[in-house]
Amino acid sequence: MSREAFVNGEYTEYINSKVHIEDRGYQFADGVYEVFAILDRKIVDYEDHIKRLYRSLKELRIASPIQKKAYKFHINEIIKRNLIQDGLIYLQVTRGVASRDFKFPKYSKSTIVIIGKNTPLDNYNNNFNKGIKVKTTKDIRWKRVDIKSLNLLPPVLAKQYAADNGCEEAWLLDDDGYITEGSSSNAWIVKNKTVITRPVSSSILNGITRSTLIKSLSKVGYKFIERRFNLNDIKNADEAFITSASTFVMPVVEFDGVLIGPSGGKLSLIAKVIWLLRRFSFRGHGCP
Repeated sequence: MSREAFVNGEYTEYINSKVHIEDRGYQFADGVYEVFAILDRKIVDYEDHIKRLYRSLKELRIASPIQKKAYKFHINEIIKRNLIQDGLIYLQVTRGVASRDFKFPKYSKSTIVIIGKNTPLDNYNNNFNKGIKVKTTKDIRWKRVDIKSLNLLPPVLAKQYAADNGCEEAWLLDDDGYITEGSSSNAWIVKNKTVITRPVSSSILNGITRSTLIKSLSKVGYKFIERRFNLNDIKNADEAFITSASTFVMPVVEFDGVLIGPSGGKLSLIAKVIWLLRRFSFRGHGCP
């Protein structure tokens, strides 16, 4: 069975899907996106993702190409057509097609693309059981990363820098030497059963998994505070982990070549507990 995509109102073969060469997303990164996790054919945290999508569209003054209720229908259709059991949905909206000009076009119709893929949980579990390594690097992104825009070249460079140094993720440092977040994730440390992450601002993306995790912490006996943390805080942390729609919760066992935690790079207990809460909250529910 061939993969299918949803492009501007039509379902097409993935391999033959096309957007115009003067689409502003292609030429200017003038657009926004969301990534939805799929567990047991169910969309995880759907309402929160759609709320953030509409916020991003509003901030960039891009019109939604379809009615709000239609997003769920088309995402579910991509799940069905591609037989996605556990996986990811990528949804992108751009300002549309217009002759190349930096100013907003007077007349353009927003472009929408939805694609999906299976990502077996066995692959995730293998990574989870090993934990990941992170490499720190300078945060050179634009100053509105609270908008989930297509402007992703700085995170791409950071992620590649991490990979070149044998790591799976990059943690980004602001001008004061504090961690903002990961190149594609939110960053967390744990000290004395207190979970710490950077406060929400224009310096980070307010991750949907981040918000869901905060709501779950009291269930597992952990305190939570929002504050900045630096390299010394990481060195003295008991545990560390990242969160995102694609990784859910992933333990961090090493940063910049230094093992994390008093026992030296042990897997994060809090990450294990939160992952189990997330997994069993969504298993066994069919596609709505």
